Amino acid sequence: MTDPARLLAVAAAGYLLGTIPFGLLLTRAAGLGDIRRIGSGNIGATNVLRTGNKALAAATLLLDGAKGALAVVLGLHFAGLPGVAAAGLAAVLGHLFPLWLHFRGGKGVATGFGVLLAASPLAGLAAGAVWLGVARLTRFSSAGALAAFALAPLLAWAASGGMIALLILGVALLIWMRHEGNIRRLLAGTEPRIGAGR
Repeated sequence: MTDPARLLAVAAAGYLLGTIPFGLLLTRAAGLGDIRRIGSGNIGATNVLRTGNKALAAATLLLDGAKGALAVVLGLHFAGLPGVAAAGLAAVLGHLFPLWLHFRGGKGVATGFGVLLAASPLAGLAAGAVWLGVARLTRFSSAGALAAFALAPLLAWAASGGMIALLILGVALLIWMRHEGNIRRLLAGTEPRIGAGR
């Protein structure tokens, strides 16, 4: 049985990793100001792309994913499979609700994918293909992410079993909840497409 103190420790570490706002830090370092004041106001890679700096957007995507993956690796090392679930979910919560930004963070897609890839690589690759395919077809980043995370729990269950599937289900529910506005705009036909200035 996993020591509850270890679970609490890896969950705390996962949360703190998740709170690192790479999009905000990178755009400030590049002299682009506060990313929360442009586009959607989000701190994630899609909004960083609206600055016109593709390299910064790619770096944000990779680093936000890496913090989710690192949380999973730490959870596994220190607390086994239960630690994966605790640290992975906490990392996504940290990105969504970072203490340093008054609990107003991003939407969790890149961090969630990092968690998924580290916890279940085959499921992560399959979900990533869905994300890219739907986003390319529709030119809606949000549609790609929503489609990928709708399928991700099933993919994780098939590839890695029940506990990982439950983790990814929790991640998917959080991401869908944070995309409520995007869903409304998709239904209304007002969601900005990839490359739009808004």
